[in-house]
Amino acid sequence: MSTPAGEHAASADAVGLPWSGGTARTPDGALSVAGLDLRALAAEHGTPAYVLDEADFRARAQELRRAFETAFAAVGTGVDVYYAGKAFLSVAVARWAHEEGLRVDTATGGELAVALRAGVPGADLGLHGNNKSDAEIERALEVGVGRIIVDSLGEVDRVATAARARGGAPAPVMVRVTTGVHAGGHEYISTAHEDQKFGVSMAPPADGSPSPALEALHAVLEHPELHLLGIHSHIGSQILDPSGFDVAAHKVMALRAELAARTGYLVPEVDLGGGFGIAYVPGDVPLDPSRVAKDLAAAVDASCTALGTALPRISIEPGRAIVGPTTLTLYTVGTVKDVTVDDPAGPFVRRYVAVDGGMSDNIRPALYGANYHAELASRVGEDAPVLARVVGKHCESGDIVVHEVQLPGDVRPGDLLAVAATGAYGRSMASNYNHVPRPPVVAVRDGAARVLVRRETVEDLLALDLG
Repeated sequence: MSTPAGEHAASADAVGLPWSGGTARTPDGALSVAGLDLRALAAEHGTPAYVLDEADFRARAQELRRAFETAFAAVGTGVDVYYAGKAFLSVAVARWAHEEGLRVDTATGGELAVALRAGVPGADLGLHGNNKSDAEIERALEVGVGRIIVDSLGEVDRVATAARARGGAPAPVMVRVTTGVHAGGHEYISTAHEDQKFGVSMAPPADGSPSPALEALHAVLEHPELHLLGIHSHIGSQILDPSGFDVAAHKVMALRAELAARTGYLVPEVDLGGGFGIAYVPGDVPLDPSRVAKDLAAAVDASCTALGTALPRISIEPGRAIVGPTTLTLYTVGTVKDVTVDDPAGPFVRRYVAVDGGMSDNIRPALYGANYHAELASRVGEDAPVLARVVGKHCESGDIVVHEVQLPGDVRPGDLLAVAATGAYGRSMASNYNHVPRPPVVAVRDGAARVLVRRETVEDLLALDLG
């Protein structure tokens, strides 16, 4: 995604991708975010800490919403943009997303509770999940969520039973389908191929009977307690090639038309997912919202014209693209050691730079082999760069924060190190491995900081242990 225009973009000292728009170098070489020197932030709040650029978050939310509203208005339909609660959710962040005109997508009862506490109306919430509990379904119905995304045929009956017990208006549901379009950076985050847990397959059986997706859509229509709001698809995460969206859109529109031909019911809404990729390291080219929006709007318009169907309302879930680039993780360097590595091309030295966090605050490098970028945050190095690996403090060889990065040769204990683009799936996937308390989330705007999520303490950990 391009750096949003705004109060930070014009800074002469801005450092560019993959950092947030408000990240810059101070005159003496330290990093600052939104005008706040990270040395001062570390002194007040400690490390490790997630530092979230609020203005950058809001700018990205605005950019995405405006891009899609403009593109789909041009072809004659409306669009809703959903913020991905799973990427990172707190009361303040849910409130910001709603204030910027976004709806919020939740995947569990816990995420739903946070969004509700933020004041997001139930009608602006969605509930996802491939294995929703009865309590989660009942709570979603109680607060009037705008849609429940049904993930399996069996779930149709469960939602209908819960809705029947409550009475009142039919429950709005969408059926999640798998299009067979494979996209995303890692097999664990590609979500539309057949051999995985999400959705209902669009592939027709060999005997020529209707596809499981059509069967699930029919099942919803047969339940008077349910309102079939639409069809939902999602093809993956961290997507940098937008071509898959076009293919998936054509398939979903064809399924919508087939259902209408069989039943006379044309679903009013289609969710085309998202998972837009961001820059994690210098040189990455993130998806441009305006381009994706225009291409997707054109694909939907062309499909509906060819099929002879009216345009549906569209919903989009851009995923990490909003919060991912807004946040950095700030660490303090501890141990520094050089290791000689045997290699077929000849031995070389890799410098191991250990920080006071690790896989407990960013599991993605260990889980997916995800790449990140790090820089000194407290000063400018005086020595030539050396090949370094940033590692954590945990009892795992795989406790790697940044696999390979060039750091100044004089990096030393006590230096502050910042890792870019950790806003998505950093804090939300954080753990207490080795009984390490999770870091705080500190929002920065206009030179001031405020804690959104406080640092955990040892007392918090002990409070859960009943002895």
